Amino acid sequence: MTNSDVPTILITGASGTVGGELAKQLRLAGVEFRAMIRSKKGSKKAVALKGVETVPGDFDDPGSLGRALRGVERAFLLTNSSDRAEAQQTAFVGAAKQAGVKHIVKLSQWAASSDSPVRFLRYHGTVERRIRESGVAFTFLRPNLFMQGLLAFKDTIASQGKFFAAIGDARISAVDVRDIAAAAAAALTADSHEGKTYNLTGPQALTHAEMASQLSSAIGREIRFVDVPPDAMRQALLSVGLLPWQAEGLVEDYAHYSRGEAAEVTTGVFDATGKQPRSFETFAKDYASAFTDAPAGKKARA
Repeated sequence: MTNSDVPTILITGASGTVGGELAKQLRLAGVEFRAMIRSKKGSKKAVALKGVETVPGDFDDPGSLGRALRGVERAFLLTNSSDRAEAQQTAFVGAAKQAGVKHIVKLSQWAASSDSPVRFLRYHGTVERRIRESGVAFTFLRPNLFMQGLLAFKDTIASQGKFFAAIGDARISAVDVRDIAAAAAAALTADSHEGKTYNLTGPQALTHAEMASQLSSAIGREIRFVDVPPDAMRQALLSVGLLPWQAEGLVEDYAHYSRGEAAEVTTGVFDATGKQPRSFETFAKDYASAFTDAPAGKKARA
């Protein structure tokens, strides 16, 4: 597909983990798009990707959403997981409908459902329903736990040789963010993905202890996983700056994982991209350097 064949695309969340990787992949593929940026910091990060058009936009400001969406035919929807996420994403859907957007690609979450007891899954399920009701064509990407989520523990891995979570020996089919972004890029640049929901996983389900073993091999020294009670995980998350709503949400996520509800391996990445998903072993080797240097005196608690 040539640039002239690709409709105007808007990327939200372009300064974050998934959105940033998506922006990178689209740029490398020669696909023209614009990035909706709220902060000056985010704008500088997006501008660092040569050739990226940025537009100011605030999910809590309907007027700015309308301006950012002007002329857009396809939009990638992603916000931070906060107590405002459902309202912000719902507002975006309404603004996209009004602006004449033809296709929304939403980053959702594994097992999203509006009646889930897990707050993150519940808001994603509710927004999915809003998009369906809007009549705008959609693609829903439902990734499992991000492999790159382990980067949140990189300081304790580097300084203490361990990381912590409340998950026991449950298996989880974690997925590489690069594969999530590839699925999003495919959905934004081809009509064949409209109306599809892709459950995105890696090629195997691993326990956290098995992840630690593969990290050990990649780094060249022993890394241990330490199972902790949910309250200890909650306090650790609060100690590194997460807001209470987010910390509680992550504890709920891990309770969901610990019940074995995220162990299924799917073909979603291949179905969306035509390529097999990256293994955890590949992730560990590619990111090994990120787990070897800890800032002096910085240790997470659990």
